[in-house]
Amino acid sequence: MKKYFILLMASFAFLGCGSNTSIVNSWRDPDVTISQEQFKKVLVVVLVKDEASRRIAENRIAAGNPVFKTSYQYLDASSQLTKEQKLKVLQDENFDGVVSMRLVSKEKETTYVPGTYTGMYYGGFDGMYTGMYGYGFGNWYGMYAPNFYDPGYYQESTLYMVETNVFSLKQNKLIWTGTTESQNVTDLGQTVDAIMLTVVKEMRKDGSLPPK
Repeated sequence: MKKYFILLMASFAFLGCGSNTSIVNSWRDPDVTISQEQFKKVLVVVLVKDEASRRIAENRIAAGNPVFKTSYQYLDASSQLTKEQKLKVLQDENFDGVVSMRLVSKEKETTYVPGTYTGMYYGGFDGMYTGMYGYGFGNWYGMYAPNFYDPGYYQESTLYMVETNVFSLKQNKLIWTGTTESQNVTDLGQTVDAIMLTVVKEMRKDGSLPPK
């Protein structure tokens, strides 16, 4: 039997997107590996307030392989279903796994980028280097000119902390969880790709997924 979930997760490793995403921490159930689970139908749940963002993110993940199904197709966000009713929907639809993502925090960070020298530090008469002493006033002034120095500056970036969880519905428990940090997010779809890529790498590292 093909291990569809493994093949799907592995496919994210070939995504060519640049990434400002890194793993912060993770945990796995030491008694469970993805190869043992052999997921065939996995619900993707992105927990955000904005419905449009939810659909974009879930569609991005589900586009990778038919094993992933978007939650908005089965669980209407506007409906007031109880936990038991939601589980029944998943059971009736033969889901055996759930992958969820949720935004844990969004914080502003200010960092200082130091300036850099772009020219000769010391000058000399007629532009000729003569050592630290004995150079003309004109060249002494020139080494402080704007074209020789790129001043430092402060830049502000936003850090997005996202928690990704993998649940086994067969065993009714969490089998893997990890938190990632993403910076300078400009495209939601590419960020979702980067998070999945980072999650796959970490799951390979901790043994949740088999090595390449």
